[in-house]
Amino acid sequence: MEDSREQVVIINLKNVTNKNELQVLLKNSLDFPEFYGENWDAFWDTITGLVELPEKIIFEQWSVFANLLPEEAIKLTSILEAFNTEYPMLKCKIVHK
Repeated sequence: MEDSREQVVIINLKNVTNKNELQVLLKNSLDFPEFYGENWDAFWDTITGLVELPEKIIFEQWSVFANLLPEEAIKLTSILEAFNTEYPMLKCKIVHK
């Protein structure tokens, strides 16, 4: 069976200055549905039931983003790590650049 997931998605965090911008960027970059709730609970529900994550996500400008919004960086990382633990067959490699 062929894997239909996208191979790599690059998300540039350079212009993210608040959590709302982050949620909109994630929604657009990962092809979330229009009704996506733009919060962390909705993010989890979407990646575990509505949308397949790509095989790899490259977060560009991660250090700039993590310095500006450390709580959001930690939350994003922890959700993606939890996803990879709970769904090893759908594991998404995360790269911070």
